[in-house]
Amino acid sequence: MTRKMSSEEFEKLHEMYRSLYEELKLMPDKAQKSHGEERKRLVRTFDERHGEAEEVLQGMEEELRVAPPSYRNSMSTKLRMYRRDLGKLQRDMKNSAPGFGSSYNTVPGNHGIYSSQNQHSTHLQSQRALLLQGTDALNNASQSIERSQRIAAETEQIGTDIIEELGEQREQLDRSRNRLANTGENLSRSRKILRAMSRRLVTNKLLLGIIILMELAILGAVIYLKFFRK
Repeated sequence: MTRKMSSEEFEKLHEMYRSLYEELKLMPDKAQKSHGEERKRLVRTFDERHGEAEEVLQGMEEELRVAPPSYRNSMSTKLRMYRRDLGKLQRDMKNSAPGFGSSYNTVPGNHGIYSSQNQHSTHLQSQRALLLQGTDALNNASQSIERSQRIAAETEQIGTDIIEELGEQREQLDRSRNRLANTGENLSRSRKILRAMSRRLVTNKLLLGIIILMELAILGAVIYLKFFRK
């Protein structure tokens, strides 16, 4: 996590420095071709941008101190190259604008080319802190949105699975109800068959009783006629 945060912050500062450097490297030629107030304005702008670049490099040095050793070498190389480039630009500006670094020291209220560096440094640090806070808040919000979307997708999938399962259970219940209805019809038919069989059994018993009685009557009559009528 430390490696990731250090490298990301270093890259952010690197982009800020490149933007400032691209602006600074055009100023010596412009100052050489300009005169009077235009040249003074360019010198003041160079002074401000140069201070901003120095502040960015200080921030990169702070990131370098907490960076892992494997990443620190490449960061150190870039820092040395950037400071060398800044020094060269400052020398070019002095050559292009005579009096650069001295004439502005005599202006009342101005204490050198870096007179406003502390104030501007504080302002830049404040802006950078706000930028980092905004970036962190945006990253946190993005992660929260991603988590919410993932949870919503999972919830939707669970809901779909539940609906499908409920549909299958409904079909099973319908089949069970149909089987119960068929079973009820079969039971009704079975009861009817049993009642019919019961009636036939009673009828058969009655017929059997009548037949037995008739046979007994016939037997009694035969005995009477054979033995007692003589």
